[in-house]
Amino acid sequence: MQERAIPGFDRRRNLFAALLLAGVLAQAGMAQDATPDAKAAPKDAAQTYIGTIKSLDGAGFTLTSDAGQDAHVNLADSVRILRIAPGEKDVKNATPMRKQELQVGDRAMVRARRSEDAHSYAAASVIVIKAADISAKKEKDREDWRRRGVGGLVTATDSATGTITISLASFTGTKSLTIKTSKNTILRRYAPNSVKFDDAKVAPFDVIKIGDQLRARGNKDTDGTELNAEEIVSGTFRNLAGQITSVDPSENTLTLKDAISKQSVTVRVTPDSQLRKLPPEFAQRIAARLKSAAAEGVPGASQALGTNGSSGDHAKDSSAPASGPGGGSGMGGRSGSADIQQILSRMPAVSLTDLQKGDTVMIVSTAGDGSQPVSAITMLAGVEAIVTAAPNASQAMMLSPWSLGSGNAEAAAAGP
Repeated sequence: MQERAIPGFDRRRNLFAALLLAGVLAQAGMAQDATPDAKAAPKDAAQTYIGTIKSLDGAGFTLTSDAGQDAHVNLADSVRILRIAPGEKDVKNATPMRKQELQVGDRAMVRARRSEDAHSYAAASVIVIKAADISAKKEKDREDWRRRGVGGLVTATDSATGTITISLASFTGTKSLTIKTSKNTILRRYAPNSVKFDDAKVAPFDVIKIGDQLRARGNKDTDGTELNAEEIVSGTFRNLAGQITSVDPSENTLTLKDAISKQSVTVRVTPDSQLRKLPPEFAQRIAARLKSAAAEGVPGASQALGTNGSSGDHAKDSSAPASGPGGGSGMGGRSGSADIQQILSRMPAVSLTDLQKGDTVMIVSTAGDGSQPVSAITMLAGVEAIVTAAPNASQAMMLSPWSLGSGNAEAAAAGP
């Protein structure tokens, strides 16, 4: 019997393929809605769709697709319901569950036929991933990204060997790490206007390019120069630096004259944006470090910043808890990019209303598509001395690794 998709829900030609994708969707929340069929499905046609249980009632439940469309599923007592773990690839490992165990927030894949009223669907089978299992899996993945994840700027790619070289920056210089991929490596790409892992899409190797920011999870070799990647997320983000020309709290935006592109750029501040401000004396200390590093020819700045102000992707990472300025690795530490990540994540937080016309800021933002203002990912104020000391190197060595750092861990770790 031909299978057709319910408008707004994913089309799946094979139950096991759908099950596999259900596991992936449950982890990453990345379902893509199928285009509605030109012809309505026959009333008795079996259909398969995936979504989240929105509400429960005596007859069954309402399932909401990832596009926000609802469908009511009638659930007879005889319908078999199976519970499966997130990411599980074999239905043989599923376990039976009772109708009463269903909860709002559970992910479900339903095989169903349209009811007589054409507004609901009679379930033939239901496969469920519990919301609690999804949360537990995300927390496990989050911890694994903290433990085995690395992030940096892409300096080279080789599609023939499937390798990517990234640069890891610190105040004391940069070092290279080779990322090795295989046919089993999951490659994802951030959307132009989003830094959420949920919005990242599976993408081929050749979309990764020099200047991207990249985050990879896997095992390093014994000398720490190579990593066998299980999962990679990458994309293109912008580095901005310059004086603020206007602030509009009502629209949650600011405009600055970008010192890199020499253009005015409007930046939107979202609830996910990180805003920090350096104390003047601390900015002077960092400026001295960066000026010294630039004078010594620290590599990485030229690759990190292109003529259009683009940096690489903003792949989010989690570093170990920082000891804070003046302690632990500190300013003079040699623990790599964690120096910068830890220091900046401990700086005082500020809001958009704390910023004024004439303030100098450094920003990592979404790349944008030209249809709306770019969104700030990380923004650092109080950086006049830093931008003056090393305007290009400061961006490459500070904000890029910070944008890959602890402040953005949660979203990456959830998908990562």
